[in-house]
Amino acid sequence: MSLLRSARFPAVILLAAAALGLILANSPAHETVDAIKHTSVGIPGVIELDIGHWIADGLLAIFFFVVAVELQYELTSGQLNSTRRALRPAIAAAGGVLVPIGVYLLFAAGSDAVAGWPIPTATDIAFALGVLAVFGTGLPPALRIFLLALAILDDIVGIVLIAVLFTGDVDFMMLGFALIGVVLFRVFSRYLDTKVRALAAVGVVVVAVLTWYFVYRSGVHATIAGVALGLVMMQQPALRARHALEPWVNAVVLPLFAFSSASVAIPAVSMGEISPAFWGIVVGLPLGKIVGIAVAGWISQRVGPHDESAPPLPAGDLLAAGALGGIGFTVSLLLSELAFAGTPEIRDEATLGVLAGSMIALVLSGILVSWRARHYRRLAPEPGDAAG
Repeated sequence: MSLLRSARFPAVILLAAAALGLILANSPAHETVDAIKHTSVGIPGVIELDIGHWIADGLLAIFFFVVAVELQYELTSGQLNSTRRALRPAIAAAGGVLVPIGVYLLFAAGSDAVAGWPIPTATDIAFALGVLAVFGTGLPPALRIFLLALAILDDIVGIVLIAVLFTGDVDFMMLGFALIGVVLFRVFSRYLDTKVRALAAVGVVVVAVLTWYFVYRSGVHATIAGVALGLVMMQQPALRARHALEPWVNAVVLPLFAFSSASVAIPAVSMGEISPAFWGIVVGLPLGKIVGIAVAGWISQRVGPHDESAPPLPAGDLLAAGALGGIGFTVSLLLSELAFAGTPEIRDEATLGVLAGSMIALVLSGILVSWRARHYRRLAPEPGDAAG
């Protein structure tokens, strides 16, 4: 279990699963992989999803719960426990959304590809944290917390865009039931450290499942349920739940998610007929994210009074965070499917743009994160120096 709680080993599994998914999806085995992903599983008359959606909507909600618990701790007791500290990643996330949109529109404005402007706004938090874990040994915790917060905010923006732009009918009654579920979850979690902890634990699990179901039925992306529950749960029980779930998330949830989301067939597109959607995404994801996050992050650290306890992140760290933010993959692929549902030829080129842009960002982030990690390892005192 200790190996699965480490930072690097689960990240290696994640990246290996993604590579395997991409290879199989573009091999003779692609029909088998596609058939498995589209196999329907569930309770007839209540909920039936194919396996791919169970992974993306169900299992991934557990990952978002675990991440939201960590964010809740940082917002209340950790490195983001003041308004100024919390604003830094929020402003950086805003830059990481607005600049890629601007880059995309530079290529696509006035064309039939303009509807894809939300595609380069997303950050795939699982892949970003995976790259950070693999290449970032020696980086200060502040950079990981900064990335964690802005990536969650980034994903929430992406999910909100899906809900607002691409959800035909939001069921507000189901959303109301989900809100009641979130409140009850908070109440039950208060009793997890009392004499009725066993009954409270049953209540927490049942309410969590029902809340997820109501969010899914409302038409809003179901992973929002994981974020909401992780943010409202009482802190000590939440930290224990995170500790218990972490090995399962690292060993099962994230590898399955990485395999499923990366198992995308690379479309055959003629270079002479490439849509502006391709160029807007392939430039907007890596370059737009780097510029948007780095510049907005730099500005955010100079707004308001100086905080000695939270020194600003160096420019190199902001560039590394921006490159990590450009790894779009899952949410970007979903946005491309939704934005161009009626124009499959543009959708294929947008898919290729997401894959290419995310791979460019992945390579750039690996280089920049490794560079910053070496920098901090050089600054770290040798064990003998510390003892002396």
